[in-house]
Amino acid sequence: MNEPISRGSKNTAPRLADTSDPNSLSTRFRRRRDIRLRKLIENIANRTGSIRILDLGGSVEYWHRVGLEFLREMNAHIVVLNHLDSEFRLINNDSEIFSTIIGDACDLKQFSSNEFDLVHSNSVVEHVGNWSRMKSFASEAGRVGLNYYIQTPYYWFPIDPHYYRAPLIHWMPRPIQARLITSFSICNAGKMANLDDAFNALDGTALVDRQQFEILFPDAEIFRERVLGLTKSLIAIRSK
Repeated sequence: MNEPISRGSKNTAPRLADTSDPNSLSTRFRRRRDIRLRKLIENIANRTGSIRILDLGGSVEYWHRVGLEFLREMNAHIVVLNHLDSEFRLINNDSEIFSTIIGDACDLKQFSSNEFDLVHSNSVVEHVGNWSRMKSFASEAGRVGLNYYIQTPYYWFPIDPHYYRAPLIHWMPRPIQARLITSFSICNAGKMANLDDAFNALDGTALVDRQQFEILFPDAEIFRERVLGLTKSLIAIRSK
């Protein structure tokens, strides 16, 4: 990626993260990921004649972008697991491809080992809670899936795409972050009303670096997505 990142615009971070904008950096990276993901799905489906996918913390809308006709050709069925039923609003007439379930991605006791051909998640592991829950998430993904595809934003990229309209803030101590987002409108959700709201918002994300990601997914190949020579996100792929 050689597109310049504007340093002067206060709209830079929303533009980076806005997946509804076809020209945003996030959208462009997702298109690249789609190519790798579609290839993985195709390889599995060609071997088995169909593919059963568990999407942890995902949405039906995400898979519309991957391509419904492609998924039908692959004879895919996707179980979308989320703790928010609002993520299931676009299932419509695609019930032959999708089913949905409310659940905890760190505790998949309702599924047996190797029940799915592929476990997928996109920008989820950093939202599940503390390190112990991250390990549970990774362990469960590896248990219920023969293969997996796990993506997460990279801690050492200077812009956190989740919250901020300014770089470097996610590297600061939490008390300073909380005071900044209650004092200035630098958060994508707007200025926080008070410190309690700020700390609750900050607790929702814990980005990881490569060493942590390798600990979580030791049997995966780790891919880097780069922009301007910097790693923006990481993808762990286990393909058997």
